[in-house]
Amino acid sequence: MAKASKKSATKTKSTTPTQQRLWLMYPPKLIKQPFIWEVGHKFKVITNIRQASVTDEIGIVCLELAGPRDEVKAAIKWLEKNKVNVEPVEISAIEG
Repeated sequence: MAKASKKSATKTKSTTPTQQRLWLMYPPKLIKQPFIWEVGHKFKVITNIRQASVTDEIGIVCLELAGPRDEVKAAIKWLEKNKVNVEPVEISAIEG
């Protein structure tokens, strides 16, 4: 019975809802790619753009991802694999 409880706890942990705010930084050659749209369709996450600044030289987006913990982590890995620089947001920077 203890084994079943441990397995359930592990499963719950990866599917526990989470929310993360991230800074996405795109180099010029990636600015026109629809990464945020793709993340919302490839993974079971909700995307919320909190701030954005896009020029011909750089794209900077503050993105909030919400969903199951494992899906949020997978979405972040996918963005990084596609050469998007991903950094966590300090909460006080957005709320303050």
